[in-house]
Amino acid sequence: MFRWVVWRDLLLAWRRRSDVLATLFFFIIVVSLFPLGIGPEQQLLRTIAPGVVWVAALLASMLALGRTFGNDYQDGTLEQLMLTPQPLYLIVLAKVLAQWLVSEVPLVLVAPVLGLQFGLSQNTLAVMTVSLLLGTPVLSLVGSIGAALTLGLRSANVLVALLVLPLYIPVLIFGAGAIEATVSGAEAQPYLLLLGATLVLALTLAPWATAAALRISVE
Repeated sequence: MFRWVVWRDLLLAWRRRSDVLATLFFFIIVVSLFPLGIGPEQQLLRTIAPGVVWVAALLASMLALGRTFGNDYQDGTLEQLMLTPQPLYLIVLAKVLAQWLVSEVPLVLVAPVLGLQFGLSQNTLAVMTVSLLLGTPVLSLVGSIGAALTLGLRSANVLVALLVLPLYIPVLIFGAGAIEATVSGAEAQPYLLLLGATLVLALTLAPWATAAALRISVE
């Protein structure tokens, strides 16, 4: 069941490629605008790069949250999935995994290329990639709670932002901190370990919280 849900969501995402590409293009455009607007000052670009990359990734991830459960809720598939004997948290985990593969992994892959605009070193680009690999799953897991709570509500996107953005702050601090530490010559490992701990905590708690939120929203 877990693999079927992941495969099904990946196929649906492939058929709606424009939604996936919109998230990726948003990330590329936001990150690329800063070097164009600020100019070629390398030191300044290196200074702002951690915050720019992570804020852009955070905002881009929010664009995809509504699709995690929204389409299945509208066509009734979500209710059918909830009636299966499979634990709901496993179904939630499968849908979040598919959403991360479709929406977040492309950002992680393109981020090192965009980082070249900021004059980042190879080591910094590697740390940036690792930080995004650890942090973006947390964004998807935590964001799924907000997406489930606002399912079917008007102005759901605004409500999701209000609910989720405060919870994203630790990921933003640790992720940008890891890149900033490398840029300044410090050790990035403590920040990456904190991101890893945050990911473990999110994997442990978020699927259960999302499953409970889905039951409330559907009922």
